Amino acid sequence: MMGGGKSRTFASTEGLPMLRTKPWTPYLYLAPVCLLLAFVFGYPLIAVFDFSFRRIRGATGPFIGLENYRQIFKDEVFQQAIVHNAQLLLAVPILVIVGIVLAVLLYERVRGWRIYRTVLFAPFIIAIPVIGVVFSNMLSLNGAVNEMLRAVGLGFLALDWLGSAQMALWSVMAIIIWHEVGFGVVLFLARLLSLNEEIQEAARIDGATWWQRLWFVTIPQLKDVTEFYAVVSVITMLAWVFPFVYVMTRGGPGNATQVMELYIFNFAFRNSLPGIASAVAVILFLITLALMIPLFQLRARGEMEGAE
Repeated sequence: MMGGGKSRTFASTEGLPMLRTKPWTPYLYLAPVCLLLAFVFGYPLIAVFDFSFRRIRGATGPFIGLENYRQIFKDEVFQQAIVHNAQLLLAVPILVIVGIVLAVLLYERVRGWRIYRTVLFAPFIIAIPVIGVVFSNMLSLNGAVNEMLRAVGLGFLALDWLGSAQMALWSVMAIIIWHEVGFGVVLFLARLLSLNEEIQEAARIDGATWWQRLWFVTIPQLKDVTEFYAVVSVITMLAWVFPFVYVMTRGGPGNATQVMELYIFNFAFRNSLPGIASAVAVILFLITLALMIPLFQLRARGEMEGAE
């Protein structure tokens, strides 16, 4: 009792029964978010599948079965688009290898490594339309790149990088790599900075060369990040190259840089054939899914082996 007032007592909570909930209570809390996600992502996906089997005129149209699919598989432009997307997948191992090497170099804290980190990541945050317009001018026949090559006596290398059917797709791929590699560098570097440096130091003391430390010490510890970045890169090359192609080449010259996303855009908005566009979108979705599932299975198998 203090100052003549009443004493305060605090009841102990020990021994009180814990709050009991029904087994389905957590799911009840999750239900609103799940319903929202199902509406935002699930309904459009179902609608695209439905549209792919119809001849759409306005909001709907008559059911025509697999006719849209027959039409697109007979289209040579669609076949070229698939080939070009497959060729762009060659950038995935390049992104992974370059990202790891650059991250390791930054991890070893070469002079000015913080500046280099910023320079490497900066392209990733630049808007793709800006990149497309700048490189469209730089890589033109009389653009800045060719003018510099001519100025140093390398005029034989001055090519029409985006105007040549042989060079256009590879030029677009190089620009995509330049834009995307910074993200990989930051991912790998963040993982490296979280590792125990004593392992690297022990390998160095044992006489391991830089390449031996990279191959036998560093890369195995980057396995999880490498798998994640490979998955992201596959998705990028299949389903996120549209802005690059649309801004720089519009699929040209001819159909030299035609990709599946641009094919979908052209049929949906230029040709006003959403049924055809939906069928191609379904095929793109299934191809992406077919490539993603083995990657996830490989990762799950690796986690199980690691747990054992």
